[in-house]
Amino acid sequence: MIKTVTLPGLILSGALMCTAETPQEPYHFFRQQMGLTDSQIAMISRGKAVAKVIPSNTPAEIIIFGAVFVNANPEQYLKLALDPAWLRRSPSYLGVARFSDPPVLSDLEGFSLEPDDVRNLRSCRPGKCGVQLPADAMQDLQRSIDWSRPDAANHVNHRVRTMALDLLHRYQEDGNRVLGSYRDTDSPFDVNAQLQSLLGRSEVLPVYLPELNRYLLDYPNTKLEESESLFYWERVNFGMKPTLRLNHAISYQSSGPKGPVQVLAVKQLYASHYFQLALDLTACVTESGRTDEKGFYLISLKGSTQQGLTGWKGSLLRMVIVSRTRSAQEKLLINIKRSLEANP
Repeated sequence: MIKTVTLPGLILSGALMCTAETPQEPYHFFRQQMGLTDSQIAMISRGKAVAKVIPSNTPAEIIIFGAVFVNANPEQYLKLALDPAWLRRSPSYLGVARFSDPPVLSDLEGFSLEPDDVRNLRSCRPGKCGVQLPADAMQDLQRSIDWSRPDAANHVNHRVRTMALDLLHRYQEDGNRVLGSYRDTDSPFDVNAQLQSLLGRSEVLPVYLPELNRYLLDYPNTKLEESESLFYWERVNFGMKPTLRLNHAISYQSSGPKGPVQVLAVKQLYASHYFQLALDLTACVTESGRTDEKGFYLISLKGSTQQGLTGWKGSLLRMVIVSRTRSAQEKLLINIKRSLEANP
């Protein structure tokens, strides 16, 4: 049985070390690290998607493992994963757009809150708000909106887009320290501090992918060779409430001590609901000894810290969220496989 783990102990580990030069990989990783059965491993090898919830020592953390064999080349996946047009057709995605360079306000067309979120913002205050926001953002909205106007919702969404654009500009200039603290509940959540803690507690990433680890921590004050960095927003619905997110995606090819590995990392910069912190890592892994045929194992580890998952009510909510997130991950892997194999 797989042991319970901390998020950094898993999300930044095994999949990144599975390369063609490691004997019996990725099967050893599937069995020893993920606790998969022989039947599940066989399903993956036959092209079936397997997604599994990984136990965590922290109730607020949700970790989802997923894998599928894809009869294509890793370069095709990286190109597809960074294509907004493909993401818009993916399960659970209600909208997505890539930011220009430099980002402009028109990039955020469609970045809109739900009507009940807009109504909740009218009475928002630190410690009690229906949308994840820093305290100064709540106060700014309270002061800048004439709530008596019939088109107040349009003004709210315009202001929210302006705030999102400002956050992205400041992040591109000053990095993680501008991400702020969510004050929608009685327990403030410092995004930068928690992200620093997550990456700081990882023992594996600094050893196997030190350049990526440094980039995630020190952007924009460090460079990452053999990488592509982009920013995009998404509006997603995993079965609870539509959520707006801002993301920094990094496509990276490493030639580390275990051999070459292609990695896609997605770091969340902001979310309007649920996801206080999120970091997704995907690795394209070639089977040991497989040199004359195309095909790779797409291995994904998605980790997040989410609010409201403690206590007996939170435990019930966690079961619902975990089930829906696992199902969404499995559907996404199937969609990726079909898209890549249908368009070689």
